[in-house]
Amino acid sequence: MNLWERIMNAWNCLTGRVSAGMNERELREWLGISEGAGKKLLSEVTYYTCLKMLSETIGKLPLKYYQETAEGRIRAAPTDTSYVLSVRPNPYMTPSTLWSAAEMNCQHYGNGYIWLRREYVPHGKYGGEYGTKDAWVLQSSYVTVLMDDMGIFGDSGKMYYQYTDSRSGKLYLFRSEEIIHIKTWFSLDGVMGRPVRDILKYTIEGAAESQTVMNNMYKNGMTASMAMQYVGDLDEKKRVALQKKFADVLCGPKAAGKVIPIPTSLTLTPLKMNLTDAQFFELKKYSALQIAGAFGIKPNHINNYERSSYANSETQQLAFLVDTMSYRLKQYEEEINAKALLPQQSKDGYLFKFNEKSILRTDSKTQMENLSKAVNNGIYTPNEAREYLDLPMKEGGNTLMVNGNYIPITDVGKQYEKEGGEGDGGS
Repeated sequence: MNLWERIMNAWNCLTGRVSAGMNERELREWLGISEGAGKKLLSEVTYYTCLKMLSETIGKLPLKYYQETAEGRIRAAPTDTSYVLSVRPNPYMTPSTLWSAAEMNCQHYGNGYIWLRREYVPHGKYGGEYGTKDAWVLQSSYVTVLMDDMGIFGDSGKMYYQYTDSRSGKLYLFRSEEIIHIKTWFSLDGVMGRPVRDILKYTIEGAAESQTVMNNMYKNGMTASMAMQYVGDLDEKKRVALQKKFADVLCGPKAAGKVIPIPTSLTLTPLKMNLTDAQFFELKKYSALQIAGAFGIKPNHINNYERSSYANSETQQLAFLVDTMSYRLKQYEEEINAKALLPQQSKDGYLFKFNEKSILRTDSKTQMENLSKAVNNGIYTPNEAREYLDLPMKEGGNTLMVNGNYIPITDVGKQYEKEGGEGDGGS
């Protein structure tokens, strides 16, 4: 095929008039696109590790149902909605799966969606109301957010979510009140989030390509390409056969350390392959830290312990919870409380909250010391400390206790004063 024919075939492919003379592989080759250019970014290990870390952290945290009262925050009586969100969202998912899948979609696509399927309860606590029957994760790539400025669906200015079922092709339209919508921190309008990979597009793609280079080198037994010099003029078939013969013997991990005899008139010259000159590994490590930093992931979470010790690894873990996860948890809680609760329930002080203490637990010795101090200083009751350890409550354990030697600072010295003026020279 001459150059003009290749150009015409490429043009036909690009304009939809596909020619039988050029297949997809030839078109990619002609355009300079590598075979792995369309590879999913999830195959890049640092990017995957960051998604895994964030989604698993959300999935670890139990969601609790409370009520704010005049006496303080107490555990509220369970409802259908609290059962769905904290015990069994639907017949096929646990809460851990629900929240981690929503976070995975959110981080990869910029937005995560959970559909709360409602059912009408005619005689609820607040009269006729809609309770939550179950909850489902909507794959973000099949969701389109619509702003009804013209009032086509009823009230103007309302937001709707259009979801296309990838299996059945059926189209669904949900009201904003039915969808828990979680966004990334990267949002310019506050309505839609954007994925972090939009910022790090070239960094992530470069990291993926560098991993491909390393994979190919391992497959080739860490051997470089070679230039083959031979005397004489061979036709095309003989040249290809000669090339294949030595390529099969010299390439691959099994060829490492082998001695290969070659004819006198043939010379094999390895082409230079030096990763050190290009600082390959340093650049790869720098790209990994860039990707992790954009997600708010600390270096030790991507197995970079170059400048880590046990002490600062623990500090990095705490910093991750404070700097990264506290924002994520607050956003989840605000969205859940806005969408899963009725307005009157919110006014009555009901709320959902993730228990972040479940991932702040230390070793057994430190945990017991902290609980003992809290009980002895009147912060926890014995039963509250036992509940923290998943132990049953005991009779008399709901009383706060303090050291009897403690007195208010305003009463310091009064214990030395004698009643009735004794000790001042009187009778």
